[in-house]
Amino acid sequence: MTVRDADYIPALAYHWLTPLYDRVVAVTTREREVKCALIVQAAIRPEHVVLDLASGTGTLALWIQQSAPGVSVVGVDADPAMIAIATTKAHRTGLVVSFVEGVAENLPYPAGQFDRVVSSLFFHHLSPADKARAVHEVWRVLKPGGELHVADWGPASNPLMRGVFVFVQLLDGFTNTRDHAAGRLGTIFEEGGFERVAMHQRFSTPLGTLALYSAAKPG
Repeated sequence: MTVRDADYIPALAYHWLTPLYDRVVAVTTREREVKCALIVQAAIRPEHVVLDLASGTGTLALWIQQSAPGVSVVGVDADPAMIAIATTKAHRTGLVVSFVEGVAENLPYPAGQFDRVVSSLFFHHLSPADKARAVHEVWRVLKPGGELHVADWGPASNPLMRGVFVFVQLLDGFTNTRDHAAGRLGTIFEEGGFERVAMHQRFSTPLGTLALYSAAKPG
């Protein structure tokens, strides 16, 4: 188990809000539409081994398992409360997905283990330095030719989206979210050694513009 930082901040900023996470995300981020689009984009096959980075309450990992029966999916998250919720959801649905505690900057997996790494609404929580460390770790655990697929805040699609995104910046920090607002998340992936980096669909939400990104580790 990887010990999280002492200054770790939960997904909704306060631990007492964690039980409300699923409802908040569903209302504010067009969750089903965005995550289903991310799964389609990732082109996951039954023989793949997939890591859901910062898996939260497990929704994305469980939907991946449902979309490609036979696929091996694991989720990693720094918050034990999220791990507990995700594990309960997996047991309730009867899906075989394991969730473990760990941090993105020091993943508890050997090099070259995964065909796909997926992540939703995670990178904007990280400082610029930790973003770079997390990208390095994702590159390390992917197999040659493996792919990273990310849903996270991107450049605003219009002035209204830029205005409402200020709320996210107030919550998660202007330093952490600056690269997202400027459309530089793809550049961070390229600096981490990825190729074929692209931004795909964008979605207007009550909190700003969500974008889908893809990147590949050289084969």
